[in-house]
Amino acid sequence: MDKEWEAIQQKSKHIFLAASNPYFLAFTKWVNNQLATKSYPLIEDLYEGFSDGTALVHLLEALTDTALGKYNPNPKFRLQKIENLNRALKFIRERGISLTNIGAEDIVDGNHKLTLGMVWTIVLRFTIDEITEEGLGAKEGLLLWCQRKTADYQEVDVTDFSNSWKDGLAFCALIHHHYPELLDFYSLDMSDMRGNTALAFKVAEEALGIPQLLDVADLCDISKPDELSVMTYVAQYFHAFSELDRDRTAGRRVIKFVEVVQSAYDATNDYEQRVRKLLAEIGEIQESWKVATFDGSYKGAKNMALEFTQYKATTKRAWLKEKHELDTLLGNIQTKLNTYKLRPYVPPEGMTLMAVDAKWSTLIKAEAQRRAAINRALREIKQELRQRFASLANSFGKKLTEISSLLSKIDGDLAEQLEQVQMLIAELPRLEERLKAISSLDQECQEANIEENDDTIYSYEDLQYDLDLTRHALNKKQAFIENQIVSRNATNLTPRQLEEFESSFRHFDTDDTNALSLMEFQACLAALGFVFPDDEFEELFYHVSQGNDTISFEQYINFMVSSAEDKTTPDQLLEAFAVVADGKPYVTELDLKRQELPPTVIEYLIQTMPQASDLTEEEIAAAEQCEEGLVLDFNTYLSNVFYND
Repeated sequence: MDKEWEAIQQKSKHIFLAASNPYFLAFTKWVNNQLATKSYPLIEDLYEGFSDGTALVHLLEALTDTALGKYNPNPKFRLQKIENLNRALKFIRERGISLTNIGAEDIVDGNHKLTLGMVWTIVLRFTIDEITEEGLGAKEGLLLWCQRKTADYQEVDVTDFSNSWKDGLAFCALIHHHYPELLDFYSLDMSDMRGNTALAFKVAEEALGIPQLLDVADLCDISKPDELSVMTYVAQYFHAFSELDRDRTAGRRVIKFVEVVQSAYDATNDYEQRVRKLLAEIGEIQESWKVATFDGSYKGAKNMALEFTQYKATTKRAWLKEKHELDTLLGNIQTKLNTYKLRPYVPPEGMTLMAVDAKWSTLIKAEAQRRAAINRALREIKQELRQRFASLANSFGKKLTEISSLLSKIDGDLAEQLEQVQMLIAELPRLEERLKAISSLDQECQEANIEENDDTIYSYEDLQYDLDLTRHALNKKQAFIENQIVSRNATNLTPRQLEEFESSFRHFDTDDTNALSLMEFQACLAALGFVFPDDEFEELFYHVSQGNDTISFEQYINFMVSSAEDKTTPDQLLEAFAVVADGKPYVTELDLKRQELPPTVIEYLIQTMPQASDLTEEEIAAAEQCEEGLVLDFNTYLSNVFYND
């Protein structure tokens, strides 16, 4: 019964003290929170709890983590209590904390005002005075800190340490700003002052270890919350979050340091890999140049020259760019290391910029040697091409000259001449093969841009043209001899007839095949005065050629022998031209065209038939006026063509 009564009396006393002084409960909770960190006994009454000095000694040791020395842990007498308090007050003053008009006797006697003043001074010194923000200290610095942390929350406007905190939103905003996962600010009921305040106090204490120095009623149930109590409580938030900021700052510093070191390591590793790669590639190409051989052809040497030019325009430029980038990279590495006071980087042996420059110098020398070797090979190959072409061309030209000389010296009977010509013709296939070799060599000379050759007067075109002429001459000689043999056997024709027939045959054998096509045969006969209707002529051609596409000279002569008697007499031809001339003593170009003679026949007659000379001027003028073309004398022409036996 006595204990219950005492508890009721103690609670009533606390209620009275709290009502008479708003600091009482907040400061009591703050003191007990500090004592609890060192497991010191807690106090129940802020005034009586400090009266023997032990709680004050414990509080100072907890706050400073410093032992105050020997004191009386169980003082019984007033003097012992005063000694404990003097020791504690002396420690406070040695720390530069001013305690104006506060003595040990005042605390022993439980002076409320001075005891609260002492506790507030301690709170201010160890909780609030340490707060700074942009050069501001204590209250102003703490207020600025709160304003900055809650600036993004439109519902919060912190202007003081009293009414700005009544609705609990400022506390919720501080928690959400630092730990958004603990509290969803934007889902709060902005009008629920008590609920928001209670939530903030609960989260702060349970999740963040911030002691609840205030009750919800201390804020929500009074017209103006106590400024010092709120400031003391808010300071706990500052220290809790400042510790978080310090942890985060330390983490950021560690991260930044590791990032710097890691980036420097990555950069040095990148530098070494790139230097190693560059030096290896330079070495590889130099080695390839050392062992490279030329295949002896201009095309091969030119390809090497093109490859070298391509290397200079691509690979070499890429290497030069890489070399400059390596210079910059190494400089950046050293600058970064120096900026953060880190040990400078020293590239491994053989990978310094000096080593790269030395390797680069060897590359320049190797390039000069490579270019000189290619140019030398090109000059030698060009000269060799000139000499090879000259040798083949001169030999070929000499052979053609020999054949022409032999052709001109052919004699003997027709059979012997034919054999000699055929032996020369047998040389043509071999000459064709030799000319192909010369053509191939000429192509190489063109690819090598060889325009002049002092070792020969011949060009490929010269030799080709000369060979064509030689072939033509041999073929004509062979045809002539063969035709002579055939003509010799044609005993029914006079020598003059044979000469006329053979001359006409050769004239219309335009492709030098010693045979006449249908059109050529028709023109040849027409020139000799043999004219047939087209439908009859095709049948005649088929009969004479024995079903072939052409008529040989022998077939032609045989036909002419069989047709000479009734086809080529002067009287018959004179009669035929008279019909063409339509009774006139002359024939015109228009007369010939009216008979639909082949153009080649008309052209031949115009070229060989003389113009009429015994006509009167009136007759010539009349013919020209009718636009009949040339006036030709067929009588004189036939008299010149035929002869009297």
